[in-house]
Amino acid sequence: MDEEELRQALQALHSTTFGWALDCCDRNLEEAEDVVQGSYVKILNGSARFNGRSSLKTFLFGVIRRTAAEERRRRLLRHLAFARWFERRPERGVKDPESSARESERSRRLIVALTRLPRRQREVLHLVFYQDCTVDEAAHVMEISAGSARTHFDRGKRRLRRLLGNLGNDEGAR
Repeated sequence: MDEEELRQALQALHSTTFGWALDCCDRNLEEAEDVVQGSYVKILNGSARFNGRSSLKTFLFGVIRRTAAEERRRRLLRHLAFARWFERRPERGVKDPESSARESERSRRLIVALTRLPRRQREVLHLVFYQDCTVDEAAHVMEISAGSARTHFDRGKRRLRRLLGNLGNDEGAR
């Protein structure tokens, strides 16, 4: 695939890749934009090479996942360095209340439930339900075995069902 074909393919996949980046970045819009841009740069400059062993989409999701993890590590190290400098502990991130208020009640409940899932369960569910990946493709993106991905998928669905039921019951009791 030449560079122009690659650029066109990246552009065609942009909306789905951005959705995946948002999930990998805990719904942080600015961070997701940086991760997508960094992933594209890696692919276009050749530091991440598509070898055809998977679909381009699966390859791209893997690059985004790794780039997001690198960004989290970089951010944590930067945060710890500042914490040492100011002799205080790092603060926890705070959710943006405006974006939460704009979401519908059903979406809010789903997002709350998803955030309560372990990362791997959340990632495999996102890839399968939002990015139309198979469980095997999700395993490839996540760099885990297909069996492990199936286990995370099944456990994630069961736990999500329970969490959504509990959130509904909690709100109905108010």
